Amino acid sequence: MSKISAHLPSSITPFSVISQIARRIRIVPLIILLISTAPAWFLTEALAPQVVRAYTARVDLAIDRLPEENYETVLTRAEAAARAAAQRSFDQDILVTDVSIIVSVQNYGAIAPVLTLEVSRPQWRSRPDAQNWATYFKTARSLLFFENSSNPVPAASGVSTQK
Repeated sequence: MSKISAHLPSSITPFSVISQIARRIRIVPLIILLISTAPAWFLTEALAPQVVRAYTARVDLAIDRLPEENYETVLTRAEAAARAAAQRSFDQDILVTDVSIIVSVQNYGAIAPVLTLEVSRPQWRSRPDAQNWATYFKTARSLLFFENSSNPVPAASGVSTQK
């Protein structure tokens, strides 16, 4: 009992067609493919926007307390210094997007930060006020011994006892 089966045409592409396409692909020289990549790269670089290298400017300022100056006056000078530093940072470099400034005060050898100013360029452009963007350190007054300067400590009396 042998089965007889008829060969039916199928939808599979014969191998001869594939081999003809493969020969045509081999004909395209590799050099043309390599040369065509350079103009494509130049075109992409010309049309695509370049990456912007933005960064944050960081500034540390130190100011000294002047004689007979109270804490409020020192704080006003620190705000003015921070404002000038922020404006200078934005003016000097167009790539600066943010500014971070720390202002420290020195008072008789004690040094402590009194304020920090962190602001972006759009924020500064809309309102260039250091008081608006500053963060004040509450403990700076006591760390710099300004609480004691308002109430001067009396000098020790020179009374001597004789025996």
